[in-house]
Amino acid sequence: MNTFSTPWTQVYDPLHWWPLSTLVAAIPVVVLFYLLAVRGTRPHWAAMISAGAAITLATAVFTMPLQMSAMSFVFGAAFGLKIAWIVIAAIFLYDISVFTGQFEIMKDSVAAISQDRRLQALLIAFAFGAFVEGCAGFGAPVAISGAFMIGLGFDPFYAAVLNLIANTAPVAWGSIGTPIHTLAAVTGLNESDLSAMAGRILPFTSVIVPIWLVRVMSSTRATLEVMPAILVCGVSFAITQFVWSNYVDSNLVDIVSAAACIVAMLIFLRFWQPKNIWRFEKDQVTAARNHNYTRGQIARARVLRAWMPFAVLTVFVLLWGLPSIKNTLNRATTPSFAVTLPDGKPRPGPPGWDVPMLHGQVYRDKPVVTDRAPEAARYDFNWLTMTGTAAFLAAIVSGLLLGLSPAQLIKIFGGTLKRMRFAVLAIVCMLGLGFVTRYSGMDAVLGLAFTRTGWLFPFFGTFLGWLGVALTGSDTSSNALFGSLQRITAQQLNIDPVLMAAANSAGGVMGKMVDAQSIVVATAATNQVGSEGKILRAVIWHSIALAAIVGLIVMLFAYVFTSAVPHGLDFVK
Repeated sequence: MNTFSTPWTQVYDPLHWWPLSTLVAAIPVVVLFYLLAVRGTRPHWAAMISAGAAITLATAVFTMPLQMSAMSFVFGAAFGLKIAWIVIAAIFLYDISVFTGQFEIMKDSVAAISQDRRLQALLIAFAFGAFVEGCAGFGAPVAISGAFMIGLGFDPFYAAVLNLIANTAPVAWGSIGTPIHTLAAVTGLNESDLSAMAGRILPFTSVIVPIWLVRVMSSTRATLEVMPAILVCGVSFAITQFVWSNYVDSNLVDIVSAAACIVAMLIFLRFWQPKNIWRFEKDQVTAARNHNYTRGQIARARVLRAWMPFAVLTVFVLLWGLPSIKNTLNRATTPSFAVTLPDGKPRPGPPGWDVPMLHGQVYRDKPVVTDRAPEAARYDFNWLTMTGTAAFLAAIVSGLLLGLSPAQLIKIFGGTLKRMRFAVLAIVCMLGLGFVTRYSGMDAVLGLAFTRTGWLFPFFGTFLGWLGVALTGSDTSSNALFGSLQRITAQQLNIDPVLMAAANSAGGVMGKMVDAQSIVVATAATNQVGSEGKILRAVIWHSIALAAIVGLIVMLFAYVFTSAVPHGLDFVK
């Protein structure tokens, strides 16, 4: 037991009038969005100021002891380093590809498929981005795909916006199914049922998002011109997403769906191309000077060599995601991974070191949880099995295979660190802010406001998931925060808890494009640090509209197609 502080129970209505308590709990989030979207404040400063407001309110209004609120920020910042490590490693891999000239060949191979910007966006932002999301998640798709699209000649602003919009439908199964695994753990519901339910909600958006993506970058007429390709892209992804999530497992949904989508697109585009090659106005002038690449002009061996770093990345990330490998490496390299108690039994709960003044000292209470229970606060510094380490090792191996010397790799990595320094600081501060709102209970106060919507709860409960991701930057974290609350509220309102728990994750994916962490990653990857507010203003309404669509789908499952909610599936072994 942690003995550094006295246990403290979260207070969900400190001002004794829930609307006012909710408004106060929203202040840190409002300050963050105001600083980013209105004032144009640098993201790391905006996060630090908002975190300061959160710590102050947590202590002064929500009665959380100051040392606890401060430690929650430190804990979140430390967790943020693990997220930043993924982004750094992904950009490092990209920088190696650029330095060795392989990226030019990759661009040529994509141009040989189609020089149409609409189709390139579908292939890179949606399909390839979904593949990276399934492997790594946590900002890596936006980082890698955004940098890729700029290399293809996309305007940096559009590259950031398009990748943020595209990185939605796959997020529920990102990083080898981590969000669904977490949702099952916190709700106690069957993981197979949760995966299947999410796989019955999100395929609809998997068809909508590609249409939305192309419409954002072009006119309605231009969108209709490539509707056959859009449908091939969206439908192939959606069908595979549904089948795999309902009948196979919850681990490889994104990877298999993205692979099916890419293969379907490549086959289709061999026989069909739009009548007009569409490009942005800015690159119309240079379009005539571009090569008219054909598949025969690019040696297959050169293309395979150019894409090799990303194949190596896939292998490493998949291996790192296997429990047998991850657990073995953790026990060998992280002493606190497995702790034996004095009675000889293994310590229950998540692995890691107990965070002083926080672990087991903060209690959640009714109605957020069924019974008063302590919050875990363990920092698992699994340095070798972090997803970022897998990407970093993939970058090293790829660089050596491409003929780079250790000295050259060190130089490239130094350049990556220099370019990413402010983005890393912003990510760290954003996660610190998110953890303050989590451990102080302010996130729960905001969530409880959604539970007061009665029969409309299926719609607004979906937005509860959206809020969780917008606050924390992670569908996994949103499920950890609100999964139990969704189940409790659903049971009180006689709504299927499997549906509402899955709705938390499904609605959360649409909040991914507006969370500060993703926007910071997008600006860092596209060399637009300082444009966070502009990008936030550009994507906020798309995020809300798509979340509303998900909410309506959930409403239909709640009141019309109730028999379609799965129960008792057992495909996850």
